[in-house]
Amino acid sequence: MTNAYAAAGVDTQAGDRAVELMRAAVARTMTPDVAGGVGGFAGMVDVSALKEYRKPLLATSTDGVGTKVAIAQAMDIHDTIGQDLVAMVVDDIVVVGATPLLMTDYIACGKVVPERIAAIVRGIAEACEYVGVPLLGGETAEHPGLMGEVEYDVAGAATGVVEADSVLGADRVQSGDVLIAMASSGLHSNGYSLVRKIVADAGIGLEDYVPELGRTLGEELLEPTALYTTACLALAEATDVHAYSHVTGGGLAANLARVIPEGLQARVDRSLIRVPATFQVFASLGRAAWEDMEDTLNLGVGMIAVVPADSVGRALASCQESGVRAWEIGDVVAGGAKAGLTSSPAGTRVATRLVSGTKGVSAGVVRMSGDYAL
Repeated sequence: MTNAYAAAGVDTQAGDRAVELMRAAVARTMTPDVAGGVGGFAGMVDVSALKEYRKPLLATSTDGVGTKVAIAQAMDIHDTIGQDLVAMVVDDIVVVGATPLLMTDYIACGKVVPERIAAIVRGIAEACEYVGVPLLGGETAEHPGLMGEVEYDVAGAATGVVEADSVLGADRVQSGDVLIAMASSGLHSNGYSLVRKIVADAGIGLEDYVPELGRTLGEELLEPTALYTTACLALAEATDVHAYSHVTGGGLAANLARVIPEGLQARVDRSLIRVPATFQVFASLGRAAWEDMEDTLNLGVGMIAVVPADSVGRALASCQESGVRAWEIGDVVAGGAKAGLTSSPAGTRVATRLVSGTKGVSAGVVRMSGDYAL
């Protein structure tokens, strides 16, 4: 049966070898609350501490890293994509104020190459270790005939817990709140379909050195997504955070609008956002309109904290202590408005825009005005 399965394109021995190569990295993510070890049918974690909660709510999230995997495959570099996965999943849980309890992963591939699979999982495990969440389980599935031998995709899921009366979100946001931006590490894991098209149309290779970036294009494109979990949890402990917005697909405005309540408007001053060279290079290469860039990429802001005005100093200090560059980019005021484009002063490069009703959420409005700092 084993030989027949191998003849069909599935190598179970290669899968076992991959597990052996990743075992040590996964083991380092285990916390004292984990029950059992690596290799079981299901991962288990002791949640006795939840008895101390008045009303514990479980928060869950699942995601992948999109077409960024195509860059990793083309570069044959696979140990960075795992951090992208953890960031996309775990940082969504932190947005509601939840502490992550566990994470699992899934890798589908055309052919199991043990060293490649182990490199992917090692990246996931190292990111999990950094944010203090156990990588409690995973699966590698070989799909010959459906995927090419060098092709793979990754997905993950995580679960966290938050006290019911401590959930962060739109219902806490008030007029007078201030918007605190947390710097991104680059493109993160969104907009790669646009970026890959820009690169293809420009005829630039991944191995080409880009002076403005100080490294090759491929190295820049594989820069891992920043991990905000530790910083966001510390910030919530240090001061009164009303909401977080994880700036992923759709850009800053679309994601911020999800945590602005009806009747309020978040005013973002673009001139307070200095766009990193990465985004400027792609805007130039693709001759892309800044509105299109704004609707697709994070443009230097990976997470936003909405805090009371009297908490700004403590919030910025907390971010600094966590090693995250943070600064003010706007505020929240009373009064909504119909979304769309509004008139812009003569000579501005980007129109004033009003954004709402994104991601299926009908709530408040985000007003983007001014020009980005370049």
